[in-house]
Amino acid sequence: MIDALRSIRVWILSVSLIGAWLPLMAIRRLFDRDPVRYHTGYLFRKLGRALARVNPAWRIRVLGEKVEDPRHPYVVVSNHQSLADIPVVSHLPWEMKWLGKEELFKLPFVGWMMHLSADIKVDRKSARSGAAALIHAQKVLAQKCSVMIFPEGTRTMDGRVRPFADGAFHLAIRAKVPILPVALDGTFDCIPKHTWKFGKPSDILLKVLPPIDTSGFTTDRVGELRELVRTRIMEQVAEWRGVTVADVDGTVKPASA
Repeated sequence: MIDALRSIRVWILSVSLIGAWLPLMAIRRLFDRDPVRYHTGYLFRKLGRALARVNPAWRIRVLGEKVEDPRHPYVVVSNHQSLADIPVVSHLPWEMKWLGKEELFKLPFVGWMMHLSADIKVDRKSARSGAAALIHAQKVLAQKCSVMIFPEGTRTMDGRVRPFADGAFHLAIRAKVPILPVALDGTFDCIPKHTWKFGKPSDILLKVLPPIDTSGFTTDRVGELRELVRTRIMEQVAEWRGVTVADVDGTVKPASA
């Protein structure tokens, strides 16, 4: 009963925030002369932080590297545990254009705000759409704005780190910008599937790892860069959980299986 009441309260506050934020973003967009709508997008990320604050069960800690220049472009990559990752990663204090699946852009309110903030749409079923999205992302990076990608493509089903796709790493090499790995843990049960109730109280950790210079990589070494980044993220998640890297590696068969 307590969980249900808490969830109802959070949903009411969340819907109210989203409804209030849309006109604010529309007004901000009118006066945002930045070619990548940097300020409009950053206002959208602040909504993510506000949504996290109305849920007292989410105890979020942001750790790690400090980004001194918010207009230094990175390809930011993170592991993906649940829908809660979006408001959690939004705590990072700089703007990034998010690569998001096409279906999200069709949603009322949230999808409209994604359009206003100039996030990057991709149809995951279309190779042509994926290529176009990466070309768009490269132009964003050239305008000195970072790009945020979940290279697993979809959230994990068991809390472990799934294989990474190559797109983010091709992008970083071609755009000649560093990769900024971000590790997170604790969100897996925050928004369970197939229920409207939020999960139990959670300690959520988000850590910005040291950037990885891509200048020494060529496109024929994408796999090497991909696995370097994935390993760094898995090492951090494993350290938090007090387990081995193999225990959080979604490509390794669990010992109990």
